[in-house]
Amino acid sequence: MPNRIARVELIRFAFETEGLGLPSHGAAGVGNVVARKGSTISSQRWAVRIETEDGARGEYVTHWIGTPASFAQAAMLAPHLVGRNPDTREAIWQDLRREVRAYDHMGHGPLDIALWDLQAKRLGTSVSALIGGYRTRLPTYASTYHGQDEKGGLDTPKAFADYAVACKEQGFSAFKIHGWHGGDAKLEAKNLLGVREAVGDDFPLMIDPASQLRTWLDALYVGHACDEADYLWYEDPYRDTGGAVEGHKRLRERLKTPLLVCEHVRGVEAKAAFLMAGGGDIIHADPEYDMGITGALKIANFCMALGLDVQYHACGPAHRAVMAATPNTRFYEMALVGPDMPNVVPPVYGPDYSDQPDAIGEDGCVPVPDGPGLGVVYDWDFITANATDTLTFGGPG
Repeated sequence: MPNRIARVELIRFAFETEGLGLPSHGAAGVGNVVARKGSTISSQRWAVRIETEDGARGEYVTHWIGTPASFAQAAMLAPHLVGRNPDTREAIWQDLRREVRAYDHMGHGPLDIALWDLQAKRLGTSVSALIGGYRTRLPTYASTYHGQDEKGGLDTPKAFADYAVACKEQGFSAFKIHGWHGGDAKLEAKNLLGVREAVGDDFPLMIDPASQLRTWLDALYVGHACDEADYLWYEDPYRDTGGAVEGHKRLRERLKTPLLVCEHVRGVEAKAAFLMAGGGDIIHADPEYDMGITGALKIANFCMALGLDVQYHACGPAHRAVMAATPNTRFYEMALVGPDMPNVVPPVYGPDYSDQPDAIGEDGCVPVPDGPGLGVVYDWDFITANATDTLTFGGPG
């Protein structure tokens, strides 16, 4: 009788980050924070622990998808793990994918990641080694917070240019702009051109308007500026929210800068169809967004079959593991950072792991954790002490 999953625990918890605040409209969201001296922002993430009958445990703490919506989806899925053989990750992945077929799949990824952590720990190895990781250091780029309208942080094109120079001098391997939420095409073009002038011609630059440009013509206008400034890629530019294949195909036909697409298109089949239809040059994947390490590797392998690159979105120990095993990818994204603006990642890691800017080595890289499982040690005392909601499925731990 194979070892079975006995218990799944989901813990939602809160933490605070100093030096940041909410924008004037007061609504939190992806990238919707500003630099504000003396202020503190409160955030929530959630953790998962999967325990088997023999007491082995797989763990993961969310980063970008640690939202109430994804927590609720994970709560829908967690009961389906109890009693399953944890070694049958592919069968579990297929079943969970079907179970949330009517939703956005955001609760699926952390469960799959925790299963990989569990398997690697039981085998006494790292997830990176288990999936074929061949590199131990990852070239890393600074991925900025969005521009802000109030004074402070990245509030002007000069502030972006100065910060890009600082990141280059610190040793980052590249720099990516997230511009203003207003979607002003002329301001975005001015900004990206100014950053290029400030850092010189030898430093890789990218831009992600995060679907804030208002129209296709706005996207074309900013794309021409990308061409002029020799940007490495141009990402999810306008208000189609990254889903219009035909619009992106026509954009590609008129630009030389490669388009990075599909951050918000879920699943290998949909991403494959987008790419095959001519909608982009590089595909985004994310082990949190794209149904775990299992899903992210499927996307990377599809891109490799076409001889194209994949780019992993955002940061975290699972992201480092998959990047270490993916030859057709270039940079690790440290998102999000800014001048005197820490990355809002949960403070739950031991001293050997960080996604803050001071983790960058002299070689412009961050290390791939090589300890058991994901290679990180979580501060479960902090998580449980700051828990706002705990759900348990299955028997006692």
